[in-house]
Amino acid sequence: MKRFFFSLCMLILLTGPVQAQQNILIPMDLRQTDHLKAYGLVYWALTRSVDVDWLLNYRGGSFMIAHYGFVADECRLRGIAFETIDGATAASIIAEVEAPDVNTTVVRLEKAPNIAVYVPPNFQPWDDAVTLALEYADVPYDKVWDEEVLQGKLSEYDWLHLHHEDFTGQYGKFYASFSSYPWYIQQVATHEALAKRLGFSKVSEMKKAVVRTIKEYVGAGGFMFAMCSATDTFDIGLAAEHTDICDVMFDGDPPDPDCQEKLDFSKSLGFENFTLVMNPYEYEYSDIDMTPAFGGNPDKDFFTLFEFSAKYDPVPTMLTQNHVNVINGFLGQTTAFRKSLIKKSVTLLAEKEGAGEVRYLHGNFGRGTFTWYGGHDPEDYQHRVGDPPTDLSLHKSSPGYRLILNNILFPAAKKKQMKT
Repeated sequence: MKRFFFSLCMLILLTGPVQAQQNILIPMDLRQTDHLKAYGLVYWALTRSVDVDWLLNYRGGSFMIAHYGFVADECRLRGIAFETIDGATAASIIAEVEAPDVNTTVVRLEKAPNIAVYVPPNFQPWDDAVTLALEYADVPYDKVWDEEVLQGKLSEYDWLHLHHEDFTGQYGKFYASFSSYPWYIQQVATHEALAKRLGFSKVSEMKKAVVRTIKEYVGAGGFMFAMCSATDTFDIGLAAEHTDICDVMFDGDPPDPDCQEKLDFSKSLGFENFTLVMNPYEYEYSDIDMTPAFGGNPDKDFFTLFEFSAKYDPVPTMLTQNHVNVINGFLGQTTAFRKSLIKKSVTLLAEKEGAGEVRYLHGNFGRGTFTWYGGHDPEDYQHRVGDPPTDLSLHKSSPGYRLILNNILFPAAKKKQMKT
C-alpha cells in the first residue's frame, strides 16, 4: 500500500506537464544490441547539453533521455537498441525506480567529463583495454605522459586513465624475457632521455614525481582509473618515495638493502603491508598481485560483483552496473589484489569468492577518487606481448568492458548525488 501511494504521488507530479513529451529509453539488459556503444551515445548526448538519467539497477542500468530526433537517429546509426516511450510511461518508470522499497534510483548525468589517458609516446590504441573501449564507443580522449603530468596539465581533465604502466622504474620487469628486443631497448632509451631532459637522475625518480603529482590531482578532485600493473606499481611508487627498490640493470646502481623496511604505507592509496619482490628476473613487483604463476583456467575463472544500495551508495552502484553479476576472469601482469593487503578504507567492488582475490576496488582520497581493475583485457584471457588487438565488434555486450565504461560516466553525475 505504501508503495502504491508513493507511485501515485510521483505519477501526479510527473505526468501532467510532460505527458505529451516522448522519451528515449536505452535498455542495458539483454535486449541491448550494443552495450558498449550505448555508453558512447550517452557521452555524445552530454557533449550536446542533453541531460541523461541513469536508472541504476533498472534493466541492467538503463538510460533515459528526452526524445530528440537527432538522438534517435544517432542510436540507429550506432546500432544501439532503444525504445520510444511517452511521458506517462517515463513517469511511471521513474516512480518505480524511486520507490523507497526497491534497490534502484535515478542519477542525473549533466556534463561529459574531459578525459585524459596516460600513455607513452609509442602507444597504440590496442595496447590497452580502456583505450580500446574508448575508441570503440567513440569517446574522445587526450593523451598525456610524464612531461604533461609534471607540467600541471592534469588540471584540465576530470578523468584520468593510467595505461598499464610500471611506476617503479623497472620497465615492467621484462628484463629477463625481452631485454634484447628492439622495442624494450627503445622503451628504456625513451624513458631515460625524458628523465634527463626533465632534470631527473634516474627514471625511477621521475616516476616517483609522476605518482606524487597524480595523487595530488586525485586529492584536488580528480577521478583516476587504472588497470593491470598501473594499479599496484602506483602504490609501490608512492610507498617507496624515500628509498631505492630498483636493481642495477634498471637504474645503474643496486637497490637499498633496507628498502622493504623503508616503505611508507601512509603514502599509498589502496594497499599496505605488502612485500616487494626484489628478484629483477622475476615478472612480479610484490605480493599484492595474485596472478597464477603458470596461467589460470579460463573455464573456472570468474569473479562476482558486490551489490550496493543504489539510493545510499550511488557511486559504487554506478561502477558495478551490468546485465550480469558474474564476470569472466582475465589475466594481466597484475590480475587480482590480495584482499589482506587492501586498506580498510577502500570499497571492494568485485572479488573471486573464497579465494581472497579482489578484482575491482574503489577508494576516496581528498576530494577525488581512484578505481582499480585487475587484469589486462576482459575479452582476451591471457594477453601476451605481440598478440593481435581485441576486436570489440565481436564483444558488443562484454560485461568486463562495461565495468570500464561505467567509470567514464560516473564523473558526469550531479555532484550533490555523489555520496561517497
